[in-house]
Amino acid sequence: MSHWELRQVPFNFSLSDLTLGSVAVALQVRPEKLGAPVRQPQALQAPVQELLPGSQGFVERGVPLEEQAPVFRASGDYLCYVPQHYRHCFIDLGMGFEAYQAKFSSKTRATITRKVRKFAEQTGGTLRWQAYRTPAEIETFLQLALPLSRRTYQDRLLDAGLPTTESFRAQAQAWAAADAARAYLLFDGERAVSYLFCPASEGVLSYSYQGYDPEYMKLSVGTVLQWLALEDLFKEGKFRFFDFTEGESDHKRLFATEQRLCANIFLVRRSVANSLLLRAHYAMNLLSGWLGRVVERLGLKARLKRMLRFGRSAAA
Repeated sequence: MSHWELRQVPFNFSLSDLTLGSVAVALQVRPEKLGAPVRQPQALQAPVQELLPGSQGFVERGVPLEEQAPVFRASGDYLCYVPQHYRHCFIDLGMGFEAYQAKFSSKTRATITRKVRKFAEQTGGTLRWQAYRTPAEIETFLQLALPLSRRTYQDRLLDAGLPTTESFRAQAQAWAAADAARAYLLFDGERAVSYLFCPASEGVLSYSYQGYDPEYMKLSVGTVLQWLALEDLFKEGKFRFFDFTEGESDHKRLFATEQRLCANIFLVRRSVANSLLLRAHYAMNLLSGWLGRVVERLGLKARLKRMLRFGRSAAA
């Protein structure tokens, strides 16, 4: 099982896609492995381990659950906080590409094939994409992908683009040297328009960094590259799973072969300050969810998303 790592964990206060502020708390963090056993909600409790200096508790990420856990529950000296549940999506890469294709309906397979063909037709008739594995190849990938990442809404809006730090570049090189990274780019001529970077651990490849040029959104370049990358991974046969990590989206549900009910479990020392922070965080999540549903009912959700991604002119 993974070891605990002390981190400053941010509690973001957001309304829809707009972050209003954040409070960071020092917590010991550990990701649960993809094949971990399913747990009962009533059995969730703090590990038998002393807190590190400055730590306020523990976070286990991606814990598979038998059923939904209560949002708040006292657990000894800790407050157990489960802010949300999600379906953890992943792909069994051991099933073979033919069996994987068969999991899609004929209509969905035809739609994906049409998107791949349409992109090729719109970009000169030749489908150009590239896989990167070795340290030298990963360096080339970063040189091409970093300028693209800065144009994506993942970077501009979510601060979730490819990291530009030297420490990340060194880590990417280390993964590549251990044959523990796969990266992909989709091109329109010489222009990179979509990227995917996936580090690996113990046979599991993680969907960690991805994005696309907003000018190519209508050509579904993210879907096109995902399909090409998966075909390549099935053919290679090195990895056991492709892990879409935490959170849900239509994209993940479309490509996944399996889904598990999961949650991030916070076990934070019981105190007035910590209790107020967690309850305020949950209340803001409820408000944000309610606001999102209201906006969607009014037919404004898609328009607001375009404004946030591409600026006001896109919504006109």
